[in-house]
Amino acid sequence: MPARVFDRPLLKRALVPIGVFSTLCVVGIVGFVYLEGVSVIEAAYWLLDPTSMELHGVDNGTRAFSLVVVVGLILSALWIGESVLGAVFGGQIETELKRMQTKRQIDNLSGHLIVCGYGSFGRTIANTLTNAGRDVVVIERDENRFETIEDDDILAVQGDARMEGALEEAGVERAEAVVGAIDNSNANIEIAILASQLAPDVRVIVRVGNQRYSKLARRAGADDVIIPEIRSGQDVSQSIL
Repeated sequence: MPARVFDRPLLKRALVPIGVFSTLCVVGIVGFVYLEGVSVIEAAYWLLDPTSMELHGVDNGTRAFSLVVVVGLILSALWIGESVLGAVFGGQIETELKRMQTKRQIDNLSGHLIVCGYGSFGRTIANTLTNAGRDVVVIERDENRFETIEDDDILAVQGDARMEGALEEAGVERAEAVVGAIDNSNANIEIAILASQLAPDVRVIVRVGNQRYSKLARRAGADDVIIPEIRSGQDVSQSIL
């Protein structure tokens, strides 16, 4: 999905002070026009250079209004600067740049595999596929697990895989397969429904907890249904035999 402003830490942090600064500019211009009957251009010039209004012999009320607006603009400008500096020293710019780079990499992928959830099951799948040379994108909502994905050097999208935006950002329309690996059968079934709607040709594989979810998952659009407990039991039996 396209990059969203509210997903970007730096822009999100600076958005409020920028909004306050812009609002004060509008209030100042409208106020000068109303109080003194000057043009919008001249009012904007007074905002930039308050001393220029002295040439027009403005009254004390306009001077007081100008003082309030100018002080507000200065404080909001300092607020913007503090937000930017806080982002720099807080590492948010580095985080933002890294996420932008990740988004570009994902946008260039085709035929990749999307793993939804990075618990032990999803992590095993993602790492196995990556080690086999396949392109993998993980969708994970939990912040701590998300940091683990980055440490494992796997492309990742932070979000809820049951939401359209997260799957689109992971490139579901260009993916070969989507794996619902969350430790929640209902959540994986929701992923199957949504993935099938967004990309009818994508292969959908979901994990469910037991047999009673299997038919429901297939009706939801899953091509393959995995029950880990049964699969591991079969593997153990085969190894014994």
